[in-house]
Order: sequence, then structure tokens, then C-alpha cells
Amino acid sequence: SDICDNRGPRIFTCHTSMTTPSNPDNTDRVYALQRENIEAFRFDATVADVFQDMIERSVPGYALVLQLVGVLAERYAHPGTRCYDLGCSLGASTLQLRRHVPSDCLVIGIDNSAAMVERCQSTMNRDHSSAACEIRLADIRDSELSNASIILLNFTLQFIPDGERQAMLNRIYDALIPGGVLLLAEKVRFDNNERQQFMTNLHHDFKKHQGYSDLEISQKRAALENVLVPNTFAEHEARLRQAGFTVVESCARCLNFEAIMGVKSP
Repeated sequence: SDICDNRGPRIFTCHTSMTTPSNPDNTDRVYALQRENIEAFRFDATVADVFQDMIERSVPGYALVLQLVGVLAERYAHPGTRCYDLGCSLGASTLQLRRHVPSDCLVIGIDNSAAMVERCQSTMNRDHSSAACEIRLADIRDSELSNASIILLNFTLQFIPDGERQAMLNRIYDALIPGGVLLLAEKVRFDNNERQQFMTNLHHDFKKHQGYSDLEISQKRAALENVLVPNTFAEHEARLRQAGFTVVESCARCLNFEAIMGVKSP
């Protein structure tokens, strides 16, 4: 995913440098050929190899979400606390945390895909930021979370079974220190069918503009069916408030993708 560099106080510049986008080996062609049977989407080695290209070309507003991580890290990260990236994948958000938190913070990235963790760890090994960093292979639902000033849940909650999401948010809230913040970025759905179809069509147009074919869009959509299950903003807000967050704000939205902040009372 994108790496964002800090080249001075409060300057957040994003560029793709974990792989070379023009390199055909890193171009997402996972669903380019016709498949007789569409298996459920998995974050395996095939996906990990092209994930940077996949997420950049599939998620409108993705680069902005990464920049927001840096902004929030500078405002909310407290010295001596932990900053978690839950579902860290290749580590784009993890790097943003590491480069913008105080040097005595511990940044922890957690993912349940061995292929993602291996590549994420390799990326962290090449980074020389002062904050310590740990990358863990684990299910975030079973991971111990504590003493956190920032927790990221970027495009991750949507892959957790719907009935388990409230419990996950409750655990996150409990792990945050007073004044701590959760950044939740998700694909969202809309209650109004016409609005939902309108946004779906625009999202497909966005992906076509990024070079995906109708076949790729159709096959990936089938693979994600019942794997990525989006909620409405109202559902996210209700869950966050039930967890205990007193401030819940949408801080970015592009088409059917939204970033939401939850702030724990000081």
C-alpha cells in the first residue's frame, strides 16, 4: 500500500514505493481470467502479492485515509502508549503511525493472514523510524489490546461476522486510554435502494477508470459476496456509541467508502 513520508512538521506526502506500480508482476490480475467457480475471497499469497495495486485501484479515497492516520497520530498519540493497526495487511497505515507517533510509543500491527504479515514485517524491517514496532500474526478478535491512544480499524471490520462487530468495538473502547481515538474506515451501504445502486454504479465506473474490466469487477464482486458485508453509517454510529464513544464523526467519504472517528471521553 501507499507509504506516506514525514518530511517536516505536519507535512504528509503520499507516494507508492513499496512496489513499482508499473511492474506487471505487482499488477492486480487476480480476476482477469474467466473462472468457472468463484471461490470466496481470501487474503492469501496471490492477493498479498498485488494488494497494493488492488486497494489503490479499488478503494476511492484510500490515499486520503492514509494521510488522516498521520494527522490523527500527531494529535492523539500519547507518549508511552500503544498504537494498534488491526488488520494491518501490508502495513501502509502501520507505517503512517510509526512515522508520526512519539518515539516512545509502541506501534503494533496485527493480521491473521500469514502472507500479509510476512510482507508487512519485511517492510517494517526496512523502515528506520524511532518508534518501536511489532507485527503479529493473530486474529484481532482474540488479541490482547491495552493502553492504546490510537487504534486503526481500516477496511477490516467489514470482514468480521456482523454479529461479532459490537463485541470487537467494545474491546477496542475498553483498550483505549481516556481521550484515545479509533479510526474506522469501511465500505458502507445505504438504506435507500436507489442511492445504493447509484453509488454502486459510480464505484464500478471508478474501477473501470482504474483499468479493471467488467469481468474482473463481476468476478471479484461474486468472490466478496457474504465475505465483505458492509453496514450503514447509522449502524456504525449506533455501535460506536453503544461501545461508549461520546464523539462519533465522519471525517471522510468518497462514494461508498467512509472514514469514521470515535473519541473516548478524557
